[in-house]
Amino acid sequence: MNRHQVELPLHEHRPGHEGTRNLHVIRYGHWGRPVLVFPSEAGRAWDFENNGMIEAVRPLIEAGRVKLYCVDSLDAETWSDQWLPTEERARRHGVYTRWLIDQVVPFVHADSGGPPAPGSELITTGCSLGAYHAVQFTLQRADLAPLAIGLSGNYDPSTWRPWGETGEALYFANPTSYVPHLHGDHLEWLRQRVSILLVVGQGAWETHPTGALPSSVRFAEILRSKGIRSELDLWGYDVSHDWEWWARQLAHHLPRFC
Repeated sequence: MNRHQVELPLHEHRPGHEGTRNLHVIRYGHWGRPVLVFPSEAGRAWDFENNGMIEAVRPLIEAGRVKLYCVDSLDAETWSDQWLPTEERARRHGVYTRWLIDQVVPFVHADSGGPPAPGSELITTGCSLGAYHAVQFTLQRADLAPLAIGLSGNYDPSTWRPWGETGEALYFANPTSYVPHLHGDHLEWLRQRVSILLVVGQGAWETHPTGALPSSVRFAEILRSKGIRSELDLWGYDVSHDWEWWARQLAHHLPRFC
């Protein structure tokens, strides 16, 4: 399998954290529709490979139907840093989003021979907290990645052990908050462009402690209420919040889109 690893610079400009460092991106495949892959909470770019996810979709990769671009997370310094007030976690999440837009997407385009043609745009996917990243990125930048596949996600950051006063940063980082208020031309554009697939099991750890099952069901209802193209796929009561099932879910759904 064609595998290539790079490091792309993350630029930080906040008190006490001025400077540049590198985050990893690993590409799997030689041709096909690009897929931006987020790891689970606080994960690294190689987690998908190490947990059987790449093997699960190897036939698609080797057939030249998809190229996967697996990225590092920044969760340990954003959503997973419970010493920070929730609003500051959301602000720092913005640094990660800028890295994706300014560094990762241009790298994907350059590696794929330029911006994709309609119908072959970037797909986002991820599991657990990575599912949030995938869906949030698509809703924020549907011009770049109009299709998201979220596996066992919780889409409400205000429930992630919150504390402190909250404001604009959290609001715009929380799709369960801002999607209900979408309206006008922007909502109509999202209706025409966006497609979101939410996949979640009903077994161990999908309800407690992750909240993935109730959050996925609730967010699917919000998307439907706004007329945004979406699908909720509920797996069985034996399906747990774990890599084994995420591999099966990705292998089941990804062929539909490439």
